[in-house]
Amino acid sequence: MTAYHKPHALTETPTHYCPGCTHGIIHRLVAEAIDSLGIEGRTIGVAPVGCAVLAYNYFSCDMIEAAHGRAPAVATGLKRAGNDTIVFSYQGDGDLASIGMAETVHAAARNENITVIFVNNAIYGMTGGQMAPTTLPGQVTQTSPYGRDVSACGFPVRVCEMLATLDGPRFLARVAVNNVKNIRQAKATIQKAFQNQVEGKGFSLVEVLSSCPTNWGMTPQAALKWVDEHMIPYYPLGVYKDCAKED
Repeated sequence: MTAYHKPHALTETPTHYCPGCTHGIIHRLVAEAIDSLGIEGRTIGVAPVGCAVLAYNYFSCDMIEAAHGRAPAVATGLKRAGNDTIVFSYQGDGDLASIGMAETVHAAARNENITVIFVNNAIYGMTGGQMAPTTLPGQVTQTSPYGRDVSACGFPVRVCEMLATLDGPRFLARVAVNNVKNIRQAKATIQKAFQNQVEGKGFSLVEVLSSCPTNWGMTPQAALKWVDEHMIPYYPLGVYKDCAKED
């Protein structure tokens, strides 16, 4: 009996991610949701500029590459062009919360019927570890060697909390993938975000707290612990908006 197998929605391609990076876990959870709902044949993913820039190599569904930060705009066009299509974007914090913030906010405000997977590792991963919009106060990065100084750089952006103030979005949640319990919760939450789109409920965003051992300068084990001890207290896990509970 097979107890563990590769989701059909993932390809056989080895990923390019650094050792200990949790993008691979998140990819699997997205693929498992696609498999579970039986929607691979009508799903289109939008890959970002960032660490997941090559995501089109890893998913078996159709994929399209977007310019930096423009994934929600591209996803909007794809969804409106084919209403039966299931469209998701897969974005990092630099792509979504910095250059792409306007697209994110307005897609949410319009309640576009798309699913956004937002990977928050509190740093710019692909370009070498610079400070990101989600970098924690005091966190050391390549461009904040003495720690993020909020008096000069401002405070981190809490995306779920900000979008929850809008009337448009229908489902907003933050999860983490740093231990088995949190991964199981993340799986259920990501599937719910896709299910919402299948049911035509509108905009869903799942923020996933992820580790970046290479740019944090930590071992993979220490990075997972850092998520628990530092990221989760600043970015509390949970559901920030759920239309099913409000309706």
